[in-house]
Amino acid sequence: MHHTISHRYLHLPVRDGAPMRRLRLRDGDAVLYAFDIELAEGEPDFWVSADLWPWLGRTVTLDLDGDESDPGLERCREQDLAAGSDDAYGEPVRPLYHFTSLRGWNNDPNGLVYYQGEYHLFWQHNPFGRRWGNMHWGHAISADLIHWRELGEALHPDATGTMFSGCGLVDWHKTSGLGAEEPPTICVYTAAGGRSPESEEQPFTQCLAYSSDRGRTWTKYTGNPVLGHVAGNNRDPKVVWHAGSERWVMALYLEGHTYGLYSSPDLIHWQEESRLEMGDGTECPDLFPLALDGDPEQVRWVFWAANGEYRAGDFDGQAFRTESCIRRFYHGGDAYAAQTWSDVPQGRRLQIAWLRGDIAGTPFNQQMTFPTELTLRSTPGGPRLHTQPVRELALLYRASYAWPMVGLGELARATAGLTGDAYHLTAAVDAASDWELTLRGVPLKYKASPGEVLLGKCRATLAASGPVKLEVLLDRASLEVFLDGGRLYFPLAHVFPPADDVVLLGGNGDGHLADLQVHELGSIRR
Repeated sequence: MHHTISHRYLHLPVRDGAPMRRLRLRDGDAVLYAFDIELAEGEPDFWVSADLWPWLGRTVTLDLDGDESDPGLERCREQDLAAGSDDAYGEPVRPLYHFTSLRGWNNDPNGLVYYQGEYHLFWQHNPFGRRWGNMHWGHAISADLIHWRELGEALHPDATGTMFSGCGLVDWHKTSGLGAEEPPTICVYTAAGGRSPESEEQPFTQCLAYSSDRGRTWTKYTGNPVLGHVAGNNRDPKVVWHAGSERWVMALYLEGHTYGLYSSPDLIHWQEESRLEMGDGTECPDLFPLALDGDPEQVRWVFWAANGEYRAGDFDGQAFRTESCIRRFYHGGDAYAAQTWSDVPQGRRLQIAWLRGDIAGTPFNQQMTFPTELTLRSTPGGPRLHTQPVRELALLYRASYAWPMVGLGELARATAGLTGDAYHLTAAVDAASDWELTLRGVPLKYKASPGEVLLGKCRATLAASGPVKLEVLLDRASLEVFLDGGRLYFPLAHVFPPADDVVLLGGNGDGHLADLQVHELGSIRR
């Protein structure tokens, strides 16, 4: 099928579980774009969109599995809007305030950067089905970390590979020489060679793309890769500016539990500086400074792995020196591959993660955690990360309720009228003896001896001599619990039954909740 692309999106019907087909856009023998899709032959489960903005106006050839006349091509429709835009986020099971992509699979957050009043969220995206594959970079923006607007695919697979994880930054000093007059926004990503027929026998390499229009369009650097293959499936670059050495620094996963640190004056030419090991950690590093206890004279650096292990210590632009042992940020749960935003005003260190868990029967799958703000605090065991939901959450408050004091046994009766789908609650829990809370039927248990707390798959030490600060985020398909001022964080993917089928809060034990505040939350869809 020869075709001149005149609309941004090509709509395609999907039947979950149908035979996988490969659709290609070609210019002669050159493959411009290719992906796998479970193309529906009969009634589709849903429609998806191929984002064709890089090739608008071009005349191309379409084929399915190499056949230009396959009848399945007749079902493709060009449109100006992405599939599902007319009833976006109307599904009954879609999370109300946790980010999900309009269509398709999402996993690792990528390219997190703030620029000119907008937070950018990119993510590992399969636009064409509910399972992992066809890795693109999806892209959304927000002015407030709450209400997100999708902009389409920022990075498409190409002959170097599919688009694996990476980071975003602003080249404030214009060291790269890329872009126009304004400092360019840059994404550094892994080209995953060998993950598509078009990239057979290509290695994993590190590449960059840049934007001169506030992230609306992206141009891949013609000199890619900027860092060739080092070891294994080296991937997931995180790049930061190190002011002390006036250089860019890249943290890169290499293989096993080994990470490399690289430096560059211009984001183009890189040299290895050192390596370090991370316990059980693999993939998706992060590297960032934080003021200990909020003191700008006491800055520490944090090195982070995808499973939430981290080191806190000193970093001179070449080597990382750990001040204390490797810590675990997650004590079980479903969060993975967290990343922090670059260039956020007021020095805030904001983080979001992939929250792993299937959301069945939908045209999308997987979700992100709610954004949180990290702090680094002194403890007897050394510096430790704490986290709490970003304060912008209050923008979603629809109704609020408060109880100065309520016994655990009275919780179900006191909150029986709260039947919404999404809530934010805070309280102080008496921890003098054992207690149990139920959060939409999920038990949160505290055992005073030996001093531990349990929630689903999560278990952590909590030796409390007084009331414990509790904060909960509850959505249609997730539960996030923060304890002890955010020192403990339990993120769970959990699809809840309809709100009418189970009480919001229940409790057992002789204890009580003090200053219980419950806020019903609305949708992030404007």
